[in-house]
Amino acid sequence: MGHKQSKEEERKRQVRKSAGREDSLTSAERIRNHAYKQWGYSILSLARRGLKEPPKELWELTELEKLNLSLNCLRALPPALSILSNLVVLNLWGNQLTSLPPEIGQLRHLRVLFCYRNQLTEVPEELGNCTRLEVLSLANNEISGLPASCANLTCLRKLNLSHNKIVHIPGCVYTMKRLVFLHLACNRLECIAESIAALVELKILIVEGNEIHSLPKMICCLTRLELLNVDFNDIQNVPQEMHQLSRLEKLAYHPLDKGLHIMQNPLQKQIKEVLEGGLIALFNYLKSN
Repeated sequence: MGHKQSKEEERKRQVRKSAGREDSLTSAERIRNHAYKQWGYSILSLARRGLKEPPKELWELTELEKLNLSLNCLRALPPALSILSNLVVLNLWGNQLTSLPPEIGQLRHLRVLFCYRNQLTEVPEELGNCTRLEVLSLANNEISGLPASCANLTCLRKLNLSHNKIVHIPGCVYTMKRLVFLHLACNRLECIAESIAALVELKILIVEGNEIHSLPKMICCLTRLELLNVDFNDIQNVPQEMHQLSRLEKLAYHPLDKGLHIMQNPLQKQIKEVLEGGLIALFNYLKSN
């Protein structure tokens, strides 16, 4: 009995001691205690904290390279964001942001930016200054386009603009020649420009759930495509040159499957009948015509 009491007293003493240490720290040091090193990066996660604004002490942690502020209640970010100039990854998804501060353009080392599931209506011109960006997700917002300055994002490999209000693919996208992944599902697209041919590295193109009436011939120049999803559009025919897309190995039905997703369209009767034999049958038909 006495042994149990002594252990409990020791535990309480350690708790009091720890609390005393915490009280002696500055607020910035308390936040820094939540930071950690992984794979050589200085990381801090303040996700799911119910934050309505970032803690002011955060801007003292200039060494941070990866910052996670996702799943909070943030409505805005202050200009002080620019102080975190070492950031490589910034995760802001699942907040209530209606805009991004122009100062985001000063994060010149940024390579990954997640801003999906917010309330953004536009993207600042200054984002085009983040020329090292490789991954950008602006999905599930209210944006209708991108600023022309985003043509500078020539290192971008993955771009997600799905579930927005985009009527035309922003012209700057066609200059992002290193893209391997482009997601534009559930917008208001009516066409794809012939300029799509410039994205020669593209492996995944998703434009399902739009209002596209036809596919441009130049889409057939994207010979590295492994997944092309044009389901739930208004497509009736396909370009004859589509047989050049030899890496589309099958007709696909599951959203995650590679191949050609096209059956959920008002295709011409003749095309539908050919497709009953699979993608190879379609390609042979297109070659023969």
